[in-house]
Amino acid sequence: MSQPLPQTVKGDSASERLQALGLKLPVLAGTTYLVPHRTVGSTIHLSGQLPFKDGELLGRGVVGRDVELETARSLARHAALNCLAAAVQAVGDLDRVRIVQMLVFVASTPDFGEQSQVANAASELLIEVLGENGRHARTAIGVAGLPLNTPVEIQVICTAV
Repeated sequence: MSQPLPQTVKGDSASERLQALGLKLPVLAGTTYLVPHRTVGSTIHLSGQLPFKDGELLGRGVVGRDVELETARSLARHAALNCLAAAVQAVGDLDRVRIVQMLVFVASTPDFGEQSQVANAASELLIEVLGENGRHARTAIGVAGLPLNTPVEIQVICTAV
């Protein structure tokens, strides 16, 4: 059984910890074809989030060929931040978000094999901000390609506490 990561970011609330990291939740907009989240019962399904910032995709390419591991990790953290923004839209307050499951898709070469290291960066952000409410079940998957040629896409299932 794994041990929880220590809470290394100081702050009494998730919002304070987010601020201590120097981060702000972005504003997300739906499109004609999808919404950032959909609630079914007590479960909130978040649409897959890409590493967008201010309307700009932060990276393109395939991990292991065009994109280095550390860059992919940074992109995964930003996609996770966008997931938090979608969750807040659904529940109204960052302190009410509990992550249940995260699926991390990494566009990577067939021999890359370190998708879990990319996903760890997103997991770390969620735990840094949400504490124990950020711990989750997770799957990291290598894929041949993702929308807009992004290296990372993250989908989350969460609940409100």
